[in-house]
Amino acid sequence: MTEIDAKIDALVPAWLHLPDIAEMLDVEVTRVRQLVKEGQLIAVRRGENRALQVPAAFIKDGKVVKGLAGTLTLLKDDGFTDEEMLEWLFTPDPTLPGTPAQALSENRGTEVKRRAQALAV
Repeated sequence: MTEIDAKIDALVPAWLHLPDIAEMLDVEVTRVRQLVKEGQLIAVRRGENRALQVPAAFIKDGKVVKGLAGTLTLLKDDGFTDEEMLEWLFTPDPTLPGTPAQALSENRGTEVKRRAQALAV
């Protein structure tokens, strides 16, 4: 859980507060906090009251986007910080096309993971 700079904040189109995610996933807020702690979601402090928020793109159809947790693990293992992971996930890649976060939500996770693995080389 970290604070982010304006550049990364501008890359992410929409954010959700933890209680909203809990409602979407039909779980308690403590479970959402656990997902963050386990590295299955990235939460950052933003806004006036520095509330924890998660990119909205990480939640789809009442679930955490398929492939996100594995991708975050790969990036973390490559030495990425939370900010660097967000920047990578939300920076458009014309060869993908779109952003890695968008590709994950469109069930193109295999290609995203392949690219994340290639970063370690």
